[in-house]
Amino acid sequence: MIYSYHNVMKGFAARLTTSQVKEMETKPGFVSAQKQRILSLQTTHTPSFLGLQQSMGLWKDSNYGKGVIIGVLDTGIVPDHPSFSDVGMPPPPAKWKGVCESNFTSKCNNKLIGARSYEHGNDSPIDKNGHGTHTAGTAAGAFVKDANVFGNANGTAVGIAPLAHIAVYKVCNSDGQCSDSAILAAMDAAIDDGVAILSISLGGSTKPFHEDGIALASYSATERGIFVSAAAGNSGPSLRTVANEAPWILTVGASTHDRKLKATVKLGNKEEFEGESAYHPKTSNSTFFALYDAGKNESDQFDAPFCRPGSLTDPAIKGKIVVCLRSGSLLRVDQGQSVKDAGGVGMILINEQQDGVTKSAEAHVIPALDVSNADGKKILAYMNSTSNPVASITFRGTVIGDKNTPIVASFSSRGPNVASPGILKPDLIGPGVNVLAAWPTPVDNSKNTKSTFNVISGTSMSCPHLSGIAALLKSAHPDWSPAAIKSAMMTTTDTLNLAKNPILDERLIPADIFAIGAGHINPLRASDPGLIYDTPFDDYVPYLCGLNYTNREVGKLLQRKVNCSELKSIPEEQLNYPSFSIRLGSTPQTYTRTVTNIGDARSSYKVEVVSPKGVSVKVKPSKLNFTMLNQKLTYQVTFSKTTNSSKDGDVEGFLKWNSNRHSVRSPIAVRLSAE
Repeated sequence: MIYSYHNVMKGFAARLTTSQVKEMETKPGFVSAQKQRILSLQTTHTPSFLGLQQSMGLWKDSNYGKGVIIGVLDTGIVPDHPSFSDVGMPPPPAKWKGVCESNFTSKCNNKLIGARSYEHGNDSPIDKNGHGTHTAGTAAGAFVKDANVFGNANGTAVGIAPLAHIAVYKVCNSDGQCSDSAILAAMDAAIDDGVAILSISLGGSTKPFHEDGIALASYSATERGIFVSAAAGNSGPSLRTVANEAPWILTVGASTHDRKLKATVKLGNKEEFEGESAYHPKTSNSTFFALYDAGKNESDQFDAPFCRPGSLTDPAIKGKIVVCLRSGSLLRVDQGQSVKDAGGVGMILINEQQDGVTKSAEAHVIPALDVSNADGKKILAYMNSTSNPVASITFRGTVIGDKNTPIVASFSSRGPNVASPGILKPDLIGPGVNVLAAWPTPVDNSKNTKSTFNVISGTSMSCPHLSGIAALLKSAHPDWSPAAIKSAMMTTTDTLNLAKNPILDERLIPADIFAIGAGHINPLRASDPGLIYDTPFDDYVPYLCGLNYTNREVGKLLQRKVNCSELKSIPEEQLNYPSFSIRLGSTPQTYTRTVTNIGDARSSYKVEVVSPKGVSVKVKPSKLNFTMLNQKLTYQVTFSKTTNSSKDGDVEGFLKWNSNRHSVRSPIAVRLSAE
């Protein structure tokens, strides 16, 4: 036996042969067995971009997340990084029951209060990957002055909840592979340990909730009042790719923030293109070098064009800037290393077409930058037009104030929700592109500092931003349930960018509801939402029965026997969720929602509706009058088609309750069908 579980389920993980599993199935009390799955991993400026300021607003109201414990499931942590210093930190609250495992005890302090390893065969929580150190620092890192990468993005690094405590659960190996048996064991322990927030920057492909380890364990955690924030996944921009899509999980997509690490490439014909890079030379050098197209050899279309390690063997590369195509299966830094090993002096990395304007600023080992596919095609066209193509790369450093932000990242996984189409996912988006946070090792090879940082991208980066914001909200409002925190976040989002236009996606067209969910997080407004959609935990049982799961499958999530035929199941769209996602044919549909007043005791809200195209949305009553705090009022919404259109397709709108001080918005996604 490898692990035994008592919170997330009553059961264990063990290495068994097929015949042993068959034998187990005959034993009394057997419920189910499933094969282990391997899941994958999915800042100095983002706090101020999110409106968090010292000694005022939400940071002041929440006392920087003081007293809240964030459990981080990831690749471990590097404990002596200054981001995890406990200067000014109070001791952990009395409810903390966790431990720093024996070989790690001296490394823990009042900031890093727990560290356990569930990596099979390695009992050290030390991070050999970097991902876990980065996510922990993003959620709750301490203030660290003079944080930078190659001098870029210089400033004071700080996590979103700098006075929150961190408990680390290492569930992934150094290659970023995370077994679901380890994830279940870590969450089982975290529930006993006393964490308030779980931050999970991991995920796999969509599965029914009763087969999804993260969904199973999160259900038990949420039942005990723990807020679970998880990455939506990095499989965008394809539709139906969103992971961690259970309604009791906050599912976080990724977007840009308004800092760029700018680099430009200038061609011999005077054309200039903008890219991004965290590389920064010690001295500015705009020398022109000859260009080399790594994909010019027609016989090799799988390795050399992508500058795979070992594929660049042409001696002509020496002293040239190499143009490489981006490959999702390679690390950008490794592509640059490949060019360096072949004698190249620089690299232009052309993104895939689907990436649009999403660019990664990475800590390259040579002068290198990321350019869009459209600009890359122009660079290749120039190279084909002359016998002596040349270019220079110039590093402009940190530029703040991009008015188009936030832009949805191309990689951010999209809805609709496959496991439960009646629940809109992702829930919202947050900063996840080119985020600077703690890193185990210096990326510029300087040996004289522990203050090491790196810039990386992914929904893995947006998730801990939201985990940190959840910690702030929990600290400011200790009585809020996980559903209340999620509702407060979702109903107060921004749907406009800094230029006051609709948020765009990587194609620079307005992002749809399956990319942004409710919109972009606004922490300040989330602390005072006016009304909340609190999902009573008991409602999940009729919801799960309504998904047409068997009694045994529902029982697996609930850890008790259930008979769905004796329960009144509800359609998934009827769950008291802060958004709507419905399939609409010729028959009108009516759903109810209940809101709880946590704003002004005496307050009146009027409904505002922007109906999806071809859909009538009628709300009764159209006015909600509250006379006291925590009062609950219910309204119903009827959706019907306005035309006999036989066209299938997705349309979107929203419903908003407005008082003189609050605005509570719920997005509406409608899939029109002919029948």
